[in-house]
Amino acid sequence: MSKSLPLIAVIALGAAAPAMAQQPVESPDDSYNMVIVYGDDVCPQSTSDQIVVCARKAEQERYRIPERLRFSDSPEGQAWAQRVERLEMVGKFGTMSCTPVGAGGFTGCTQEMIANAYADKEQGSEVRFSALVNQARAERLQGVDEEARQEQERVEMIEREYMERLERERSGETPTIEAEPLPSPEG
Repeated sequence: MSKSLPLIAVIALGAAAPAMAQQPVESPDDSYNMVIVYGDDVCPQSTSDQIVVCARKAEQERYRIPERLRFSDSPEGQAWAQRVERLEMVGKFGTMSCTPVGAGGFTGCTQEMIANAYADKEQGSEVRFSALVNQARAERLQGVDEEARQEQERVEMIEREYMERLERERSGETPTIEAEPLPSPEG
């Protein structure tokens, strides 16, 4: 009976969530009213003596457990599968255990070794190396972007000078170069 009481409270909270969805958040100052609305719900209008501030969340957030209540380190918030898994290891011997006690006690050593290997892999240095590689790659790409920007500016300047020179030549503003006199045929 006492185990079902928290379940009933959670169900009642879920049923009351739509009604509470547009309840104002208590503010020490009555000059403003902060309201959370979901999906396409209408935000209440401001009045002359009170400003209404609406925070809009996605429709699917309406029935979810609030974020501050979702994550907890308390034993009550732990999944049953994790509790059972922890209890499985207490006094475990015999088949599929890694102990010298009982028939087939050695059969769980491989599973234990594999589980330990995965745990080591999650905490291993390869994870940090991949983060370092990603960081170095980002720094290198940032330098490449800067070099590409400088090269682009240089190319655009050269193209601008070329186009200006072409325009001057087409308009006849070419500098006059005096031709050297040709040598006389006499010698």
